[in-house]
Amino acid sequence: MKNIVFAGGCFWGIQAYFDGKKGVLKTKVGYANGNVKDPGYEEVCSGNTGFAEACFLEYDPRIVELEELLGMYWKVIDPTLVDRQGNDRGNQYRTGIYYVDEDDVNIIKKSIEDQQKNYTERIVTEVLPLENFYDAEEYHQKYLEKNPGGYCHIPKELMN
Repeated sequence: MKNIVFAGGCFWGIQAYFDGKKGVLKTKVGYANGNVKDPGYEEVCSGNTGFAEACFLEYDPRIVELEELLGMYWKVIDPTLVDRQGNDRGNQYRTGIYYVDEDDVNIIKKSIEDQQKNYTERIVTEVLPLENFYDAEEYHQKYLEKNPGGYCHIPKELMN
């Protein structure tokens, strides 16, 4: 099994979008690549921790390849926006791809090169090794499943 972490605005939508996708075995939302130990939601929202709201995916590469997951990811974010997606604004809502396996870097970079052809603005999605990841509070896990009317920047028609 392999892991990848995607940040793309509010983590509720990213998790709901990837849950149930073929080959995705497990998701959890949390805080990636910040500079304090074990942050909470309010602390992350303060903008002082460096964390991105993100979704940790465990997937089976025999069923779904990273290229496919990246293709799905690009469909639900605008990678040219700095520190925002939809109505979500702030550094914690930046787009990012945080890899666990160094072998994934070339695949990610190639995917960005291919995507750049679709935009006149430069893609600003950060690509970094996953330095740390702290699970978000339980009420954030599977939030849109628990609260079907909850806010999400991802259009509902893409949530299948």
